[in-house]
Amino acid sequence: MATGVGFCSGFGMWVLIMLGILGSTQNANAFYLPGSYPHSYPQGSDLWVKVNSLTSVETELPYSYYSLPFCKPLDGVKDMAENLGELLMGDRIESSPYRFRMNDNESEIFLCNTTVLGAEQLKVLKHRIDNLYQVNLMLDNLPAIRYTKQDNFSLRWTGFPVGFRVDKTHYIFNHLKFTVLVHRYDGDSVSKAIGAGDGIDTMPVDSKDGTMTPGFMVVGFEVVPCSYQHNIEASSNLKMYGKYPTAIDCSPSGRGPYQAVKEGHPIAFSYEVAFVESDIKWPSRWDAYLKMEGARVHWFSILNSLMVISFLAGIVLVIFLRTVRRDLTRYEDLDKEAQMNEELSGWKLVVGDVFRSPAHSELLCIMVGDGVQILGMAVVTILFAAFGFMSPASRGTLITGMLFFYLVLGIAAGYVAVRMWRTLKGGDHRGWKSISWRVACFFPGIAFLILTVLNFLLWGSQSTGAIPISLFIVLLALWFCISVPLTLLGGYFGAKAPHIEYPVRTNQIPREIPPQKYPSWMLVLGAGTLPFGTLFIELFFIMSSIWLGRVYYVFGFLFIVLILLVVVCAEVSLVLTYMHLCVEDWKWWWKAFFASGSVSIYIFLYSINYLVFYLRSLSGPVSAALYIGYSLLMVFAIMLATGTIGLLASFWFVHYLFSSVKLD
Repeated sequence: MATGVGFCSGFGMWVLIMLGILGSTQNANAFYLPGSYPHSYPQGSDLWVKVNSLTSVETELPYSYYSLPFCKPLDGVKDMAENLGELLMGDRIESSPYRFRMNDNESEIFLCNTTVLGAEQLKVLKHRIDNLYQVNLMLDNLPAIRYTKQDNFSLRWTGFPVGFRVDKTHYIFNHLKFTVLVHRYDGDSVSKAIGAGDGIDTMPVDSKDGTMTPGFMVVGFEVVPCSYQHNIEASSNLKMYGKYPTAIDCSPSGRGPYQAVKEGHPIAFSYEVAFVESDIKWPSRWDAYLKMEGARVHWFSILNSLMVISFLAGIVLVIFLRTVRRDLTRYEDLDKEAQMNEELSGWKLVVGDVFRSPAHSELLCIMVGDGVQILGMAVVTILFAAFGFMSPASRGTLITGMLFFYLVLGIAAGYVAVRMWRTLKGGDHRGWKSISWRVACFFPGIAFLILTVLNFLLWGSQSTGAIPISLFIVLLALWFCISVPLTLLGGYFGAKAPHIEYPVRTNQIPREIPPQKYPSWMLVLGAGTLPFGTLFIELFFIMSSIWLGRVYYVFGFLFIVLILLVVVCAEVSLVLTYMHLCVEDWKWWWKAFFASGSVSIYIFLYSINYLVFYLRSLSGPVSAALYIGYSLLMVFAIMLATGTIGLLASFWFVHYLFSSVKLD
């Protein structure tokens, strides 16, 4: 990827960059959706556990697994291949010394004795324990899952804590009890092991006759952490994977003293593994992670949105069927002389000003272009995710897909912005290159600015969440080599396309707007409450997924909510535009944009509420700055997308309304 930056002008390099973004973390003959492809392991074959970044809901700052004094592999720590989405999410997947042999139970496996803890190492280790940092392990792409019981309920957690504190003493989990669930299959009964028709044609085969060799599939990975005080002298002569001389009993009844962390003392690590044959089939192995919680709440969210839509749709129907149609029919039934004598009122009085170009029209066109790009990215990404192409089982693919679709949809952004610009300018295509260039740089430039500031904070904290310089260069290359050219191409098509002609002429002298009983912008800002009402329930699950590490996968619900949000935004903006025209306020362009775009204000306020009540344990100014920064970026993108919906819907309504008026 980095070697191709200098040659990004060629079409072939475009293809290479695209393939690099979409590259999988594993080499495969075929893919099975969702997640990774099924892999078979013969009896006794080696299984290696991978480690991911240490994470915590207390600080939101991920750190490398080996930033703590853990045992390292004999052949050194190796970075596992990652896609662009994983890097942007702060994942740093590395090799680990934990090794299993398929279907071979082992116990008292000695791993290593660390060097004696220095003062700085002890300080960092205690800090990680106090901030509830979690160790994240993976086997065959399955995260380690931990079960706990609380009030007769079984709770599921991914990963396990680094340690715990009792009074002023810190203890570390240095012995791990692994349970690997496997599904046995024979070479001639693959369909029975996987499920009839479940990706049989897409499975990689191990033999020339097209059948898979007998073996086992990993369908579950569980871990129970344990703090156990080893005898350092007894293990000092042991090599890695040697047998610990005494039994390690971590049961509540036989547990010995915990392993405290002390300066000048080493820590011994060990583990054990048990394989259990399971009836779980390979396509169902993620069910333990993706069990739907609160399905009724999701349906309630959708029903709530439908009620809001029905209410607004009723208002729209009243406007169209009773008010607008009645006025148009009455107006068209009058002859010319009667029209002159008829006392006009309401929206008919602004016929000569309704299509007057708004203030800061360039900025409006740029924001609409970026809004189309963001909205298109959201719809396509969520639709693909709903069909299983971006399952949480495929780590990083959701972020990668969002970036890919955003880059490609630059052509739509340029087209819409330039065509709207030409419409406002009466068909003049001069300046389309400038508009296209600004569309390509407006939102990405603001995003890069925010991400750069946050990245400096992450660099200062030595967090793995920081984007490396090389990745910054790649992102800039993708921006200037794909997004910018496609946006300019879309602008070219927009300049060649016919502009939308207004149905009425605009007067040279603008009409004076009569004084209003109430500030119109108050009504515009208040209108955002209705779109917010359609998504605030689903917003809780999304925020929990982003900031509390919970897996979000109900993209079908999310897609429905997104469609409902689009409808509500269009209806809200349409109704408010009609209300403004009825009081002879012809400056509707920006008000139509912010009538639906103001939902972003309430989303930001909800984000602050979420920070105060659900992330109240978030510690440190860096964590708070990260949360606020990412929230602002998200809110700004939502404002552009929802505002674009409202403006385009209002433009269609106003154009339809005044095209029905017959004037000389």
